Amino acid sequence: MDAKFSFLNKVDRDPGNLIKGLQLVQAAEGYVSDDGIRAVAEYFSIPPVEVEGVVSFYAQFKRVKPGRHKISVCDGTACHIKGAAQVLEWMRQELRIDSGETTDDGKFSLETVACLGCCSLAPVMSVDGKVYGKLDRKKMVKILKEF
Repeated sequence: MDAKFSFLNKVDRDPGNLIKGLQLVQAAEGYVSDDGIRAVAEYFSIPPVEVEGVVSFYAQFKRVKPGRHKISVCDGTACHIKGAAQVLEWMRQELRIDSGETTDDGKFSLETVACLGCCSLAPVMSVDGKVYGKLDRKKMVKILKEF
Protein backbone atom coordinates (compact mmCIF):
# COMPACT_ATOMS: atom_id res chain seq x y z
CA MET A 1 0.00 0.00 0.00
CA ASP A 2 1.15 3.52 -0.82
CA ALA A 3 2.77 5.11 2.27
CA LYS A 4 0.58 8.16 1.62
CA PHE A 5 -2.34 6.10 2.93
CA SER A 6 -0.58 4.60 5.96
CA PHE A 7 -3.19 6.28 8.18
CA LEU A 8 -5.55 3.45 7.20
CA ASN A 9 -3.69 1.41 9.82
CA LYS A 10 -5.82 3.28 12.37
CA VAL A 11 -8.75 0.98 11.53
CA ASP A 12 -9.05 -2.80 11.73
CA ARG A 13 -8.82 -4.56 8.34
CA ASP A 14 -12.33 -5.98 8.75
CA PRO A 15 -14.31 -4.96 5.61
CA GLY A 16 -17.04 -3.78 8.00
CA ASN A 17 -14.77 -0.77 8.58
CA LEU A 18 -14.75 0.18 4.88
CA ILE A 19 -16.73 3.38 5.40
CA LYS A 20 -14.44 4.48 8.23
CA GLY A 21 -11.44 3.87 5.95
CA LEU A 22 -13.04 5.93 3.18
CA GLN A 23 -13.81 8.72 5.65
CA LEU A 24 -10.13 8.80 6.62
CA VAL A 25 -9.10 9.03 2.97
CA GLN A 26 -11.56 11.86 2.35
CA ALA A 27 -10.41 13.71 5.48
CA ALA A 28 -6.81 13.49 4.26
CA GLU A 29 -7.40 14.34 0.59
CA GLY A 30 -10.59 16.38 0.69
CA TYR A 31 -12.19 13.80 -1.60
CA VAL A 32 -11.76 10.13 -2.51
CA SER A 33 -9.24 9.88 -5.35
CA ASP A 34 -8.63 6.91 -7.62
CA ASP A 35 -5.44 6.25 -5.64
CA GLY A 36 -7.50 6.37 -2.45
CA ILE A 37 -9.94 3.81 -3.81
CA ARG A 38 -7.09 1.49 -4.79
CA ALA A 39 -5.42 1.89 -1.38
CA VAL A 40 -8.65 1.16 0.49
CA ALA A 41 -9.38 -1.84 -1.73
CA GLU A 42 -5.91 -3.21 -1.10
CA TYR A 43 -6.08 -2.52 2.63
CA PHE A 44 -9.42 -4.29 3.08
CA SER A 45 -8.63 -6.98 0.45
CA ILE A 46 -11.71 -6.27 -1.62
CA PRO A 47 -12.05 -5.40 -5.32
CA PRO A 48 -11.74 -1.69 -6.20
CA VAL A 49 -15.11 -1.85 -7.97
CA GLU A 50 -16.78 -2.67 -4.64
CA VAL A 51 -15.09 0.31 -3.00
CA GLU A 52 -16.20 2.53 -5.90
CA GLY A 53 -19.74 1.23 -5.43
CA VAL A 54 -19.75 2.31 -1.79
CA VAL A 55 -18.27 5.72 -2.64
CA SER A 56 -20.86 6.34 -5.35
CA PHE A 57 -23.74 5.18 -3.14
CA TYR A 58 -23.10 7.49 -0.17
CA ALA A 59 -23.52 11.23 -0.74
CA GLN A 60 -20.95 11.99 1.99
CA PHE A 61 -18.14 10.90 -0.33
CA LYS A 62 -16.85 13.27 -2.98
CA ARG A 63 -15.07 12.04 -6.11
CA VAL A 64 -14.08 15.50 -7.37
CA LYS A 65 -11.11 17.27 -5.85
CA PRO A 66 -12.49 20.32 -4.06
CA GLY A 67 -11.50 23.82 -5.03
CA ARG A 68 -9.64 26.10 -2.65
CA HIS A 69 -12.91 27.95 -2.04
CA LYS A 70 -16.20 26.12 -1.46
CA ILE A 71 -19.30 27.95 -2.69
CA SER A 72 -22.69 26.73 -1.49
CA VAL A 73 -25.84 28.18 -3.05
CA CYS A 74 -28.91 27.71 -0.88
CA ASP A 75 -32.03 26.29 -2.52
CA GLY A 76 -34.22 26.07 0.57
CA THR A 77 -37.81 27.23 0.36
CA ALA A 78 -37.20 30.93 1.10
CA CYS A 79 -34.18 31.11 -1.20
CA HIS A 80 -35.97 29.19 -3.92
CA ILE A 81 -38.89 31.63 -3.83
CA LYS A 82 -36.55 34.63 -3.81
CA GLY A 83 -34.45 33.53 -6.81
CA ALA A 84 -31.94 30.83 -5.87
CA ALA A 85 -32.23 29.28 -9.34
CA GLN A 86 -31.17 32.60 -10.87
CA VAL A 87 -28.24 32.91 -8.44
CA LEU A 88 -27.11 29.40 -9.36
CA GLU A 89 -27.40 30.22 -13.07
CA TRP A 90 -25.31 33.38 -12.62
CA MET A 91 -22.75 31.34 -10.71
CA ARG A 92 -22.61 28.75 -13.49
CA GLN A 93 -22.06 31.51 -16.04
CA GLU A 94 -19.32 33.23 -14.02
CA LEU A 95 -17.43 30.08 -13.03
CA ARG A 96 -18.25 27.96 -16.11
CA ILE A 97 -19.07 24.94 -13.95
CA ASP A 98 -22.19 23.17 -12.71
CA SER A 99 -23.12 22.31 -9.16
CA GLY A 100 -20.89 19.48 -7.97
CA GLU A 101 -17.92 20.60 -10.08
CA THR A 102 -14.64 22.43 -9.54
CA THR A 103 -13.19 25.12 -11.80
CA ASP A 104 -10.31 24.05 -14.04
CA ASP A 105 -7.88 26.21 -12.07
CA GLY A 106 -8.93 24.51 -8.82
CA LYS A 107 -10.00 27.80 -7.27
CA PHE A 108 -13.73 27.19 -6.71
CA SER A 109 -16.08 24.29 -6.04
CA LEU A 110 -19.81 24.86 -6.45
CA GLU A 111 -22.62 23.02 -4.72
CA THR A 112 -26.32 23.46 -4.11
CA VAL A 113 -27.51 22.88 -0.53
CA ALA A 114 -30.98 22.37 0.91
CA CYS A 115 -30.74 25.17 3.47
CA LEU A 116 -28.12 27.46 5.00
CA GLY A 117 -30.50 28.59 7.74
CA CYS A 118 -30.47 32.28 6.81
CA CYS A 119 -33.94 32.57 5.35
CA SER A 120 -34.39 36.25 6.20
CA LEU A 121 -31.41 37.02 3.92
CA ALA A 122 -32.71 35.04 0.92
CA PRO A 123 -31.34 34.39 -1.62
CA VAL A 124 -28.18 33.25 0.13
CA MET A 125 -24.83 31.64 -0.64
CA SER A 126 -21.78 30.89 1.43
CA VAL A 127 -18.12 30.96 0.48
CA ASP A 128 -15.85 28.97 2.79
CA GLY A 129 -18.60 29.08 5.41
CA LYS A 130 -19.14 32.86 5.32
CA VAL A 131 -22.74 33.71 4.42
CA TYR A 132 -23.71 36.35 1.87
CA GLY A 133 -27.35 37.31 1.53
CA LYS A 134 -29.86 39.34 -0.46
CA LEU A 135 -27.91 38.41 -3.56
CA ASP A 136 -28.20 39.94 -6.98
CA ARG A 137 -25.81 39.45 -9.87
CA LYS A 138 -23.73 42.55 -9.16
CA LYS A 139 -23.25 41.59 -5.49
CA MET A 140 -22.39 38.01 -6.40
CA VAL A 141 -19.72 39.06 -8.90
CA LYS A 142 -18.23 41.46 -6.35
CA ILE A 143 -18.03 38.63 -3.78
CA LEU A 144 -16.31 36.32 -6.26
CA LYS A 145 -13.73 39.00 -7.05
CA GLU A 146 -12.75 39.05 -3.35
CA PHE A 147 -11.42 35.54 -3.84
